[in-house]
Amino acid sequence: MCGRYASSREPDDLVDEFDVAVSMVGAGIPADYNVAPTKEVYAVLERPPAPDRGRPAPERQLRVLTWGLVPSWAKDPKIGNRMINARAETVAEKPSFRKAFAARRCVLPADGYYEWYAGQPDERGKPRKQPFFIHPADDSEVLGMAGLYEIWRDPTKPDDAEDRFRWTCTVITTEAEDSLGRIHDRMPMLVEREHRDQWLDPRVSGNDLLGLLVPAAPGRLVAHPVSPAVGNVANNGPELTAPIPISEALVEA
Repeated sequence: MCGRYASSREPDDLVDEFDVAVSMVGAGIPADYNVAPTKEVYAVLERPPAPDRGRPAPERQLRVLTWGLVPSWAKDPKIGNRMINARAETVAEKPSFRKAFAARRCVLPADGYYEWYAGQPDERGKPRKQPFFIHPADDSEVLGMAGLYEIWRDPTKPDDAEDRFRWTCTVITTEAEDSLGRIHDRMPMLVEREHRDQWLDPRVSGNDLLGLLVPAAPGRLVAHPVSPAVGNVANNGPELTAPIPISEALVEA
């Protein structure tokens, strides 16, 4: 599962990093070191050709989406609260995700993500949970988490309402690579630089991309313990990603 991550890059940096043709984010959103479901997040995606709209080829855009995918057929947008992750093993077949996987794939930029390790029980018998921040070994690198997006039409809004369409997304998860699996058995699927064009191109069938649904290469990411304060979504700031000491008893496998 991926339920929290950090995203602090400026829009201009993301435009350069992901070769974005058109930015749709305006002034952008503030740096967020505690991104949680239902929040607004950056997404890189490609809209399909639309010659009648002056778009003869796919156009790579940077957009702000809401984390929690609402399928186009949904009756209630609250379903998005349960659609924050899509499993790589079933994303091509599951009704909630298969249409988006076929042609509405995206990349969600991140500094890194958080996972909670369940350590030795406390005096009440409950496992002590220690958050870890998992990030590239090179902190200057931006992670590209694999995602899907949908555009939901709000039936309660008039046809001329600017907010009648809701853009939402989900993070695709896969099995964690060995060095991270001791913290949590799942991790976001990453889209490496050499695969971005293929992943984002809406003309490429999802069935042709099944070979990309794999864990990160060993050694690609590193992890360190961070403050339990990240567990409260009201807390924010770069201090949440800073390493802290941890007792051996808590992380003992």
